[in-house]
Amino acid sequence: MKNSPFIYGTTVSVLSFINRENESRKLKSNLLNGINTTIISPRRWGKSSLVEKVIADINKKEKLTKTIIIDLFSVGSEEEFLEKFAREVIKASSSKWQEWMASGKEYFKKLTPKLSFGIDPISDFSLSFDLQELKKNNDEILNLPEIIAQKKGIKFIICLDEFQNLSSFKDYIVFEKKMRACWQRHKSVTYCLYGSKRHMMSDIFNNPSKPFYRFGDIMLLQKIETQKWVSFITKSFSNTNKVIDEETAEMIPFIMKNHSWYVQQLAHYTWNLTSKKATLNELNTALTELINANAPLYQKEVESISQTQINLLKAVTKGETQFTSTVTMQKYLLGTPRNVSKNKTILINSDVIHEINGKYEFVDPAFELWFNKQFFNKVYTIKK
Repeated sequence: MKNSPFIYGTTVSVLSFINRENESRKLKSNLLNGINTTIISPRRWGKSSLVEKVIADINKKEKLTKTIIIDLFSVGSEEEFLEKFAREVIKASSSKWQEWMASGKEYFKKLTPKLSFGIDPISDFSLSFDLQELKKNNDEILNLPEIIAQKKGIKFIICLDEFQNLSSFKDYIVFEKKMRACWQRHKSVTYCLYGSKRHMMSDIFNNPSKPFYRFGDIMLLQKIETQKWVSFITKSFSNTNKVIDEETAEMIPFIMKNHSWYVQQLAHYTWNLTSKKATLNELNTALTELINANAPLYQKEVESISQTQINLLKAVTKGETQFTSTVTMQKYLLGTPRNVSKNKTILINSDVIHEINGKYEFVDPAFELWFNKQFFNKVYTIKK
């Protein structure tokens, strides 16, 4: 049996990468021309896949440009970030571990790095510093890629995923200023900063009072167009000796509001249930599977928010727009206008809801379907 052509839960492969030609072209041009770039969009819209696709393209042709992708999701402190940052920069600067050892001694003036290698030096290379020295001289790490690039005659492109997580560090405000002060002077290093918490990222890069304001170009990632999805889905079915007509294929992005993660997931479940040709029967069964598969996550999510926030989500589900009207507040038990304003802000900042053309809707379309089923006993059935 062939592997599924639909990928979700991880960054997609080149074969599963859909559209994004304009975004790919712009991001690649920015990074190769030294323009720092921030990518902002809701979670699971394909930021990481876009960056990995562009970096893979750059790696094929630009031999004097060294690329680095660092996921900051699990990095819990400034010191841990600095050590990881230094390790990845040194590793990317050369393919020979002997040069890594030399780099550790050559490029640090105030810091004394401790380097160690395992049986396989390429995969088991660690670097550490005295924490007190590291805190006092963190600029040596932050400037490391520029120093190496200048001496070696190369360029670096450094991509930092989940960048907003750095804001949880102790003394982050001071560190944030130091990062900006160092990185804005780099001539041979370009930074791509992105993360899954849209409103935190927007505050970091769009707030005039923050150090990273106007750090570079800001790309607001949009949804992939329906027709692009339809073409990809029908072609993927065909390539695996299965059939789905365009009308049925179009229902997948329609139901999932063109949300990349869920279009791929629903397409996968539908593909997996199809022996020869996909029909509405397979699609409806797949939708039920998808909602059930995500139910534990959604259950946990509603358990973490207040009852008045749940009530506000009920109002959103029903298409209400005047949340502070007396009728709406009484009907959905929303509390006072102040409660409504506070809860709306919390739900927006948590990327649970967002405003589209003056109307609020769920960011996560599958969560909305589950919410309807859970609180209104409404089961969505796909019909032509």
